[in-house]
Amino acid sequence: MKQASEWLISQNKFHRDARAPGRRAHTVSITGGKGGVGKTSIAIKMARMLSQRDFKVLLIDCDTNLSNTAVKLGLPLNDHFMDLVTARKSFEECLYIDGNFHLLSACNGNLDLFERNLEFDRLLIDVVSAHEREYDFILLDCPAGLSKTSMTLNAYSDQRIIVATPDRASITDSYSLMKILNTKYGVNENHLLVNKVSTLSQYQRMVKTLGETVENFLTARLKVLGFVALERGAVDRFDQELLGGANSALERDFAKVLSRFTEETIGANVSAQGSTRPYMSNKVREQDVQPAIC
Repeated sequence: MKQASEWLISQNKFHRDARAPGRRAHTVSITGGKGGVGKTSIAIKMARMLSQRDFKVLLIDCDTNLSNTAVKLGLPLNDHFMDLVTARKSFEECLYIDGNFHLLSACNGNLDLFERNLEFDRLLIDVVSAHEREYDFILLDCPAGLSKTSMTLNAYSDQRIIVATPDRASITDSYSLMKILNTKYGVNENHLLVNKVSTLSQYQRMVKTLGETVENFLTARLKVLGFVALERGAVDRFDQELLGGANSALERDFAKVLSRFTEETIGANVSAQGSTRPYMSNKVREQDVQPAIC
């Protein structure tokens, strides 16, 4: 039986012919070492914004029995993922579709799914592989932590966006995630998006600390996309601002972060303003920050 790293090298699209007929989708995992960092909200927003820019996007909730994507979108919970696993429904029947935005949500406490001994990483990669020619982007909202499923999906993806906060536990767990990906799966590049930032100096310290640690101890690069400011107030204020109307400051400035990522990966600018500067709260000056590439 192949080792995980060998199998991934044979499957990962970086190691296939990039000019293969019909190859379209860029597979991007949105991941994090620690839960509660805003990863799912970032994944939803990224998928929505790309779909609004005429890209056809599939978002897959990879937390197979603790799905939050439908909850955050205000959609009815369902067991379509289980229907897909058991072939009771087709892939298309299991999707939520809104224009160019397609969502494959997962289950929520499904006992039948819980009791099955399934290799979810391979199952989800099979889904991606079967439909990658139908989309421009396939986004994987990966479970937080270092589970086999999450690590395999992260390693398989073309790019990884690690969402972290300035919290020490989040920084430590993000490094642990990159360490395992680098040493066990041969992944040598990740993108960092820092969420819930209070001040510019806090952001700069975090980027410096994490960037230097990666540079000194791993054979990997950390590309910094920028940061999203901390939204104070109601618990769901961040989701309301980020996932709400198109006129919010958070909405406009997240487009700048996304633009930096898409310009680098596919050469396309998705920001209506054409700016590639990171998100800044109104407490800091944009000219003071220079996102690092470590």
